Order: sequence, then C-alpha cells, then structure tokens
Amino acid sequence: MRRIVAIIAFAVIALAAYLLLWPVPIDPVAWQAPKAPELNGPYAVNDRLGGVEFLAIAGGRGPEDLARDRKGNIYTSLEDGRILRIDADGRATEFANTGGRPLGLEFTSDGTLIVADAYKGLLSIDDGGRITVLSTEAEGIPIAYADDVDIASDGRIFFTDATTKFPPARFGGTYPASLLDIMEHGSHGRLLRYDPQTRKTTVLLTGLNFANGVAVSPDQRFVLVNETGSYRVTRYWLAGEKAGSSDVLIDNLPGFPDNIAAGRNGRFWIGLASPRNPVLDSLADKPFLRRVVQRLPAFLRPQATAYGHVLAVDGNGRVVIDLQDPQGRYPVTTGALETDEWLYISSLHADSLARIAREKTGLK
Repeated sequence: MRRIVAIIAFAVIALAAYLLLWPVPIDPVAWQAPKAPELNGPYAVNDRLGGVEFLAIAGGRGPEDLARDRKGNIYTSLEDGRILRIDADGRATEFANTGGRPLGLEFTSDGTLIVADAYKGLLSIDDGGRITVLSTEAEGIPIAYADDVDIASDGRIFFTDATTKFPPARFGGTYPASLLDIMEHGSHGRLLRYDPQTRKTTVLLTGLNFANGVAVSPDQRFVLVNETGSYRVTRYWLAGEKAGSSDVLIDNLPGFPDNIAAGRNGRFWIGLASPRNPVLDSLADKPFLRRVVQRLPAFLRPQATAYGHVLAVDGNGRVVIDLQDPQGRYPVTTGALETDEWLYISSLHADSLARIAREKTGLK
C-alpha cells in the first residue's frame, strides 16, 4: 500500500511540476478582453449561409483566400501550396504551386497575381505560373508570416506580417503558429507596404495582435487590417490630415476576424473564423494561467467552434450585412469575394470552396 501511495504522490508532484514549470514557447501578456457582444442586433443569429453550394478543389484543403482575374476566373490558395483557377462552370485547375502556404491573393492591374505566402514571403506570379520573390524582409526584420495582401491604385502593395515571433516553419504550420501568437497576445504583427518601383518594403504599423486580413479603401484614403487576436479592425490613414496615423474602425467583434476585402457599395467583407471563446477571454488578464493551459494536451486547450460567419461593414465600421451558418456546415470561414452573381466564401480547413447566389443573401 505504501508503495502505491508513494507512486501516486510522485505522479501528482511530477504533474504539478510539469504544469507549473515546463517551458512553453509563449510569454503571455496580460490584457483586458472586452465582453463579447451578444448575437443580436446587427449580429442576430440567422441561417443566411444555409444555401451555400460547394465546389470541388481538386483534392485540396483550406481555400483560405480568393481573387478574381480580368476574365472572371476565381483563384484560391490551398494548404498544399497550390493556387487553383476556377472557371465559370466551377471547374478547378492548378495555376501554380508556391511550395509554401499561399494565403493572401490579389491581382495587379496588368494581370499579375500577388501572393502573401506564410513560408516564402511576398511573391508575384505571371500568366504562365512563373514565381518571383518580391520581399522577404522589412527594415531589417525577416517577414516571418506573410498573411494577406491588397494593392492600391498606384500599384503599391499592402500586406501583413501576422507575427514576427512565431514563423510557421518553426512552429508546426500556419494554424498552430497563429494559436501561439493569439494565446501570447504579444503584439508581434506588422502592416507592410511594398513599392514595386523601388523594390523596398516599408513598415507602416507594428504592435498588432496577429495582423491578418488587409484591404485598401476604394477611395484610397485608408487601409484596413484585421487584428485577429484583439477582435478588431484597425484603420491606417493614407491621405488627408490623419495620414500616417491609425485608429480602430470596428472593435469587439463576436469572433476572430480573418480576411477582409473591399466589396461593392463601399462595404468591406470580413470572415470570422470562429466565435469568441469565453474561456480564452477569461484568461486574458491571467498570463500565468495561459502558460499552464499551453502545457495541456492540445485537445484540452480552447478550441475553435464550427460556426460559419461572414459580415460586411461600411467605411464607418457599421455592420450592414451579417450572414451566418450556426450548424457549421462550412466552418472556419475566412472571408468572402463578391461577384455579379455569387458571394464566394473561403475557409481555413474546408475541403471545398463555398458560394451562394447573391439573391439568397439580400445583396444589392
């Protein structure tokens, strides 16, 4: 009996020591998470994404971002490094393979595809699928996690470096690296601008909490960047008396904002990858406990919830459209692309690309 008691006591002490002392890659920062908004008012629960149809993506997964070329073809980026071209009939063919993890996609005025690749940096791909590396560092600091991209009318390219501390290549891939950065809340994200004339990359903003989606306003007055770890969209002013400064367009979103893209009639589409997690929010001001949680097996840590959700805001941050799928039939929704007939929905993990007819969404 004494032997059994001793073994149990040793196991308890060892477990306690592990949970309290084992090294973890994060150094959590205390912060005050705002109380999550209820799903009512502009976020009222609905099933307006229930009518989506699914397009096969050639055996791939994770159609994370979307772009449209001058011929109306849709392009999407996959986990395995491929970028697919999808024609009007929904047929997908391989356009290029970056050999990394392409995330953000956007076309220049001359038809060149610009790609933010989490492993490779900022890339360009010509009509023949030939890849050129544009940028891998900004002001002496390597681009660790290129995430999303947009292009201004003057040709300058805005993109995000989601986190300088947790490169996907070192931390198990894009998704595990993002979870580490969000759990730490260490403000490691950057908003960057690449000038194709000078081939120089400039840092516009630092201190962002997982700098994710980016979108230039149609009037070129500002650029928006999603801070996934802070549930908000930050606005960086490009013109006017506020040029060079930043403020918050919309705060305290009901989920984790991923991509953002300019749509029609002055709206910006935002994908919410998952609803807020109350446990994670309750740990915001408890960095010690966040270390303890990080030592738990992955399945015991706060998890993403399968709940489809995309919304659109106007240039003042007012929610104008909200589309949901409470059943999570198309989970981890990262963003949306608006065309004449369809609203295409992207996802971080899905094995298909979703789209829904405009008339089913109430879009004008």
